[in-house]
Amino acid sequence: MLIFVNLLFLTIVHLVQGLNVTTSDANSGNPASNAGDGNATTFWHSQYSPTVVPLPHWAIVDLGADTFINGLSYLPRQDGNLNGNIGQYIIETSTNTSTWTTVTTGAFMDDNSKKYAGFSAVTARYIRITALTEAGNRGNWSSAAEFGYNAAPTSTNLGQWSPVYNQPITIAASYLLPGGNVFSFGSFKPDTFGGANGFTLSVTFNAVTGTSTQATISQTGHDMFCPGMSLDANGSAIVTGGDDASNTSINDAVTGDWIAGPLMNIPRGYQSSAALSNGQIFTIGGSWSGGRGGKNGEKYDSATNAWSLLSGALVAPMLTADAGGIFRQDNHGWLFGWKNEYVFQAGPSSAMNWYSTTGNGSQVSAGTRAAAVDSMSGIAVMYDAVAGKIFTAGGSTSYQDVDAHNETYLITIGTPPAVPTVATLTSMTYTRAFHNSVVLPNGKVFITGGQTYAVPFSDLNSIFTPELWDPVTQTFTVLPAHVVPRNYHSIALLLLDGRVYTSGGGLCGTKCGTNHPDVEIYSPSYLFTSTGELATRPVISSISATSIAVGGTLTVVTDSEISSWSLIRYGSATHTVNTDQRRAPLTPTATDGTTYTFVLPSDSGIMLPGLWMLFALNSAGVPSLAETVKVTVSEQSKVRKLELG
Repeated sequence: MLIFVNLLFLTIVHLVQGLNVTTSDANSGNPASNAGDGNATTFWHSQYSPTVVPLPHWAIVDLGADTFINGLSYLPRQDGNLNGNIGQYIIETSTNTSTWTTVTTGAFMDDNSKKYAGFSAVTARYIRITALTEAGNRGNWSSAAEFGYNAAPTSTNLGQWSPVYNQPITIAASYLLPGGNVFSFGSFKPDTFGGANGFTLSVTFNAVTGTSTQATISQTGHDMFCPGMSLDANGSAIVTGGDDASNTSINDAVTGDWIAGPLMNIPRGYQSSAALSNGQIFTIGGSWSGGRGGKNGEKYDSATNAWSLLSGALVAPMLTADAGGIFRQDNHGWLFGWKNEYVFQAGPSSAMNWYSTTGNGSQVSAGTRAAAVDSMSGIAVMYDAVAGKIFTAGGSTSYQDVDAHNETYLITIGTPPAVPTVATLTSMTYTRAFHNSVVLPNGKVFITGGQTYAVPFSDLNSIFTPELWDPVTQTFTVLPAHVVPRNYHSIALLLLDGRVYTSGGGLCGTKCGTNHPDVEIYSPSYLFTSTGELATRPVISSISATSIAVGGTLTVVTDSEISSWSLIRYGSATHTVNTDQRRAPLTPTATDGTTYTFVLPSDSGIMLPGLWMLFALNSAGVPSLAETVKVTVSEQSKVRKLELG
């Protein structure tokens, strides 16, 4: 079980012109003052002529007065040269320059993007960064275009952001592990991609400590950059295609081992996949790699460890009219596994479709999203699976070089292949593409990041202000801003403690300054009291079973009275798509004091087999730490499906 840590939070990055910076040494022409002048074209450099002053080097940032802070920002030199990029570092704070307290240590990636080093909030006037190594091991040098600081606000009325935690790689895909850590990966290098390299760099983030552990995945011969991804009935990650476009890699949820799965029938990249009501995995689309066009559906069965081509599950009906042609038109489908082994495709095309995965598969039109335009790199989230409710928002008519939009729709699906109802909702506050969405335990949808004009590998036109959609009032609330741009290759996931993990963006090597190898975590307002203190959480004291079949009975005991309950499926996210997350609100069938009994929905299309987070919310809306519940397909359901053929 995760323990919520009282980290105080950063929302404002200060790069102040005239900020006073002193350093251990400086080369002639590159004085310390350059690192605080607000001009990114100038830079401080440690002394290298006439003699080299060896590492370590330090820089002290004077804030001018005691300030409540929780981070340092560092902009490397921007002249195209990487010499002096700071690698390993120690950051200390002080109120008087006599007594220093270490607040964090770490290492920066060797590129020219802006870096952040976050720490629990303290009051200080001075921040000292000591460079222990040069990031590229090119010599005994250190340099900086600008240093800045992060001011930590105290208001919690609309939630707060954590410090920025550095990671050793820039990621493009993430999923939740049993127990609550976040597993993420990018490509074969820490900061770039390219080619089928047969291995992938990964990082596991501990959401309690804020620390990361790097590993290389080579066991499956798979460069997993830009894959399809779904969590199966056991919570194992099924990662498909990408740079090695035919491959399947399986991350076993129990052992943590990586296992090479069978090759897909059709090589793919940028496809989406979705878990099915019978525990299998469906995928469709993906012309980014492995050839273009004809990326019809297929499904994976873990019982037989085999892919089956679904010749009737045609991709053509779900294509967008993207200006980039077929290379882009079948990317990132909005897929939802549903009843009777159907998949509902809600977008990003304006056309919607039902896909049956039985036999050879089939496709039936489900109409259009009202008057919606194509919405590539928009978001879709099933916030109420019991009622079949799907919220969609934003995107753009083509993958890139077009304006984003802020249109939102509410889709209600029923028994397939019936045409769903679609309602046009009030638009988002901001137009967004490449943004992410997370459904919270209370059913509200958190939307973060994105650009007003879609351009991969760019931080221009970034939206730093999240917003929260309320399904009851169908209105949006603007939330505190995050610090790091989260656009193309960014992700967001719900954690077991009710916070939201965000990361990624970039992964373009030295060709751009938009790599973001770091993490920010948002704590919604429901975690705080009206006076800004941490709210007292209800506690799930015991649970009758941690594995339960659909339609089964569950008894839960809490330490206090509970007002509402929800199950949220473990999430996996890449390229704005998270087909795994869905929320199922629960209503007790019996209550005895603080003992609650539930009967789960009996349809495995609603309660997809897999790992779910059980949240208990009190009358103030404060969620408990989640208990993990594994939902399985009942034997009766399996027999019934066999009888029906």
